[in-house]
Amino acid sequence: MPSNSHSCAGVTRRSFLADTGMGFTGLVLGSMLFRDQTAKAEQPDGRPHFPPKAKSVIWIFLCGGVSHLESFDIKPALNQYAGKSIEETPYKGVLATSEKNIVDGNPSHGNRKVLMPLQTGFKPYGESGLVVGDWFQNIGSCADDLAVVRSLWTIHNDHGAQLTWQTGRHPRELNHPTLGAWVSYGLGTLNQNLPEYVVLGVPTGDCCGGAFTHGAAYLGPEYAGVRLGNDAQKPLPFIRPASSEITSEEQLQNLSLLGKLNTLSGIDYPDDKELRARIKSYELAFQMQTSIPEVMQLETETEATKGLYGMDKPESKSFGERCLVARKLVERGVRFIQIFHGGGGGGEWDAHSDIKANHEKLSKQVDQPIAGLLKDLKQRGLLNDTLVVFGTEFGRTPGAEGTGRDHHPQGFSAWLAGGGIKGGMAHGATDELGFHAVENRHYVTDIHATVMQLMGLDSYRLEVPGRKRLEIDHGEAISQIIA
Repeated sequence: MPSNSHSCAGVTRRSFLADTGMGFTGLVLGSMLFRDQTAKAEQPDGRPHFPPKAKSVIWIFLCGGVSHLESFDIKPALNQYAGKSIEETPYKGVLATSEKNIVDGNPSHGNRKVLMPLQTGFKPYGESGLVVGDWFQNIGSCADDLAVVRSLWTIHNDHGAQLTWQTGRHPRELNHPTLGAWVSYGLGTLNQNLPEYVVLGVPTGDCCGGAFTHGAAYLGPEYAGVRLGNDAQKPLPFIRPASSEITSEEQLQNLSLLGKLNTLSGIDYPDDKELRARIKSYELAFQMQTSIPEVMQLETETEATKGLYGMDKPESKSFGERCLVARKLVERGVRFIQIFHGGGGGGEWDAHSDIKANHEKLSKQVDQPIAGLLKDLKQRGLLNDTLVVFGTEFGRTPGAEGTGRDHHPQGFSAWLAGGGIKGGMAHGATDELGFHAVENRHYVTDIHATVMQLMGLDSYRLEVPGRKRLEIDHGEAISQIIA
């Protein structure tokens, strides 16, 4: 029998003896490495597949479903035909039953409801003349940096679509890698003291995906988003020292095993990249204890900067802080920052009643902070290689639901700005009532594909063996909005 018939690939007798010498630690590390080697035979090397136009992504998500009709896809015809059923307008053809008008086996919403007029004013902005609703006047002032995609659609008619926006999959399919996880998996980190994928704000409730909305699924937990709390002193309680009486020096001594492992890796595992990476992850947890609180402390920012983000106003202070932290994370090389607003349950933007009061209140919380983020990035020269994405799970229906609007996945909007994006433009269109995406229709993963391309990644080359993805999972980059 050949001498190597019972050997494990990549594990030498010398390595085995070294593991045995490490006792329990060696057994644990050996087990983890064996699992990683078998599950991730083709690990990305952290280099982009082609020259990127962006280095970082700030992925802003408004939970509950923002009305496209009163934000970035204004429909004046709703004022003209308010109080009428769609059948009573020249646009009754939008109700024709077809495959694209069916979601989860149910006819589109709005076919027996009267049309609701616009609940806010609107006007054009910038040299581009991009029309934006009055609830988002500050973002409107950045119109010449925005590429608005007005022709999105998704497959789910309830708030599980929040998970679809992050992963591209139907919520019944449960856990799949989010876009942030794919970027993290493909490119790794630019900063050795911070995670590559950070989550700010409260995500959706368990009913709508919960932790799955920033998870990594089969890519492995190391690529999932790391949630930071609002407390600058304890943003990551699970990596804080166990007692305030323990000094940094004492804790470092307690972690001296890391130094021994590093020494062993240099002597007994000179070519073991997996072991070095695993040791590095433990070191990162220790390093984050000082680097994360430092990022979260905003006292050193000027009053002018804090005012730019709306932190001087009670309604926008909290979200302004998140946006300012996002800028600081970009400055430190974090690849993907995911910011939630209105999270928990189905999401606060779910305006089934009194949409005017709902959207008016919530837009005051986010409008100035998001505009401030864009302006701050631009004045610091960071917007050129930082891609900012503004999205929500679906729009709101043109038909009234009492004083509100219902869920509307057949046509809605998102916008992108910054790294590699053509500013001052709108791409795609819904019909005159904002009912269906009819021109240059894009499933939500086309936004994913656009982000991946601008980050220099080919999603097909990132596929994990045994985890074949569908074509629609990959999406198709929206070339018309790429500079």
